[in-house]
Amino acid sequence: MQVILAQPRGFCAGVERAIDIVERALRKYGPPIYVRHEIVHNKHVVEQLRAKGVVFVEDLDEVPPGVVTIFSAHGVARSVEDLAADKDLPVIDATCPLVSKVHIEGRKYAAQGREVILIGHAGHPEVEGTVGQIPGTVHVISTADDARALEVADPDKLAYVTQTTLSLDDTRGVVDALKERFPSIAGLDTKDICYATQNRQRAVRVLAEQCDLLLVVGAANSSNSNRLREIGALMGVPSYLINDARELDPAWLAGRQKVGVTAGASAPEVLVEGLIDALRAHGADEVTVLEGVEETVRFRLPRELQDEAEAETSAAE
Repeated sequence: MQVILAQPRGFCAGVERAIDIVERALRKYGPPIYVRHEIVHNKHVVEQLRAKGVVFVEDLDEVPPGVVTIFSAHGVARSVEDLAADKDLPVIDATCPLVSKVHIEGRKYAAQGREVILIGHAGHPEVEGTVGQIPGTVHVISTADDARALEVADPDKLAYVTQTTLSLDDTRGVVDALKERFPSIAGLDTKDICYATQNRQRAVRVLAEQCDLLLVVGAANSSNSNRLREIGALMGVPSYLINDARELDPAWLAGRQKVGVTAGASAPEVLVEGLIDALRAHGADEVTVLEGVEETVRFRLPRELQDEAEAETSAAE
């Protein structure tokens, strides 16, 4: 049995930055550090940080006065920012810069008097945060049928933005339906689609063509991880989303010769390594990595932690 790894897979720059922010905040301020919502959608990451003194909450009312509080990579609504200010909480914002860019674009469109259409999954933390960052009317849709059924005040004063964990392939049909119905609609250029989501989905398409079983390491509440599994299934490959090697069912491996492995943007590489070890225990004797995009994007830390980063750099030199 051969194991084939997708490239790229696992952590993206936004996730790496968010986790780095929490780790650095712990070193600079000491525990406890409070984080609103899971910093990223992966229980292993969350549990490791919790063991170091991070407290995860869904409501800022759970945060004691004066305690350092971090907003997750998914972003938050303006009302959450306002509540933190009212409570005088020292806040560090770990919102992914690509999510922040969507917020800025959405507010720009709203300032032009446009109703904003957000293509995404209702109830997802990023979608809730984006809706709460854009003043005025925001419509959340997820399918082309939603676009065709949408009721708006002025068909000539519309714009759309997208959830960052959706790729160009995910949104193409919805955008096409919007443009067909509302020819003057404004929207983000395709270059503004999250590079990491797009890269991982392209990689899994290549992988699915070469394997007879696909395993995606990621959390059940991770939108991008679920999409990777869905792509494999749509391409006719038996595909499973698992948190880690402990959820591997040996029955899935019966008769399989080429097992493809990838990981969602919130899944650490150590979990992939653990899965490879488990597959070796079940007879895998070869591990190869597909050629793919080498991601070099890195995002700056918030100003509150830049001095800490600079001090580490100086010490290393």
